[in-house]
Amino acid sequence: MSWVLFRRGLFALLAWWSCAAHALTPEQAFAIAGGDSDERIEALGKAVAAADERLPVLVQALLDDEVKVAGQRAYILKGEEVTDAASGAAVAKLPDDAEDVVNNNRMRRELEAALAGLKLLSPDVQARRGAVRDLREAIDESKLPLLDKALAAETDAGLRAELEALRAIALVTAGDAAKRIDAARALGASTQASTRVLLMERLQPGGEDDPAVRAELQRALDAVNSRLAWGERAGVVFSGVSLGSILLLVALGLAITYGLMGVINMAHGELMMIGAYATYVVQNLFRAYLPGAFDWYIVAAIPASFLAAGLVGAGLERSVIRWLYGRPLETLLATWGISLVLQQAVRSLFGAQNVQVENPSWLSGGVDVLSNLTLPYNRIAIIVFAVLVLAGMALLIARTRLGLFVRSVTQNRPMASCMGVNTARVDTLAFALGAGIAGLAGCALSQVGNVGSDLGQGYIVDSFMVVVLGGVGQLAGTVYAALGLGVVNKLLEGWQGAVLAKIMVLLFIVAFIQKRPQGLFAVKGRSAEA
Repeated sequence: MSWVLFRRGLFALLAWWSCAAHALTPEQAFAIAGGDSDERIEALGKAVAAADERLPVLVQALLDDEVKVAGQRAYILKGEEVTDAASGAAVAKLPDDAEDVVNNNRMRRELEAALAGLKLLSPDVQARRGAVRDLREAIDESKLPLLDKALAAETDAGLRAELEALRAIALVTAGDAAKRIDAARALGASTQASTRVLLMERLQPGGEDDPAVRAELQRALDAVNSRLAWGERAGVVFSGVSLGSILLLVALGLAITYGLMGVINMAHGELMMIGAYATYVVQNLFRAYLPGAFDWYIVAAIPASFLAAGLVGAGLERSVIRWLYGRPLETLLATWGISLVLQQAVRSLFGAQNVQVENPSWLSGGVDVLSNLTLPYNRIAIIVFAVLVLAGMALLIARTRLGLFVRSVTQNRPMASCMGVNTARVDTLAFALGAGIAGLAGCALSQVGNVGSDLGQGYIVDSFMVVVLGGVGQLAGTVYAALGLGVVNKLLEGWQGAVLAKIMVLLFIVAFIQKRPQGLFAVKGRSAEA
């Protein structure tokens, strides 16, 4: 028992001696607060390496301009309370000759970096992770003692790897060439985009002069580039699928109004706009009357946007479109005029400026898949939403009474009428369905950008290309064409830029339709051309 007590006493003594040896002294506190910047930065670096518990308080007070110096001592003034900067003991009165401490931009950067470095020893893993992120912008060789201390105490495997990478970044500018070579080798295993930037900076003229170090830096850069390339490729594919899902939502409505009914609806983009503005109105209603449930306004906005666009579509069909069936050129001209009327009506109601639709909190942010690949939640939600809308539309067309009537009327209107089908009502319901799906597309688009009167103009041509390329009246063709065009567009944008990519896609579609006028999927039947 006496041996156990002796060991406990010895450990307590060592712990006390360690704290006493690293305690912030009045001289150190004054050196950090007073003098020129070089002396203060040197004193700050030594204090950070010791990592006294009083140092974060002093550094934060310096950043808040709450420190004064007098008589070779530093004081922290918070309101009427005065404390000694080194010990934290209360001081009855601030000396009359106390002077303010002035921090220039360079000193502030050093203080912020020191405060971030001290958080590396925090018991909170999130605070340590944030400190690593902040230090990456201001790391140098002077912070190596603190990094070594943090590495010795770190228990999280992921953070240990990040700290080791941070240590290598600090060593890559060391005075010893052997240390720089070791640091370059360590950085070669990194998966961070910031590491690539650092290596490229070191390889710039004037960055690194030693040939052996430059060769090692180049090998590290090649290794990092090869790893980051996978994230960049995956990002392009995801962007293409995201764009394809948006095109799919936009084109699904046209697959009914144009593909099944033969109406060239140039007001389709404005029906999307109506769905987006319906989402905006629902958002404002929730903000005003149900602020506690604001995050769920999008759930109410989905049916609201569908109904708003569907009702406008039904009104258009009953008043204008019904008189123009079988005359596609006239439907094009009429709906183009209607699109202008709808745009002006929206400008009169909501103003000419774009309106902001806020994402719910659960659609904000994203999931980090790789260091250079983050998948936004709102884009993921749009992809899932497009799949659900597609499945619902396929079931409605193939499995419901309305779908049966729509297919019968579009395939053989006189026969359907002879069998007792009210073709006029079916036309109205089908057009309202296509318009409602356009409204759903507008609801989805409101989550990835601002809402304005010209919202649909950027998608109307692309959506027609999707329907024509996929095959008129073919849902499967619409899906393949939308996703294919989305991915190809993004691949070509990275290669030739956005404008040339659009031109190349358009030329491809024109050439494809010349060779295969029926699109990817042709209608099979007795009256269909082979």
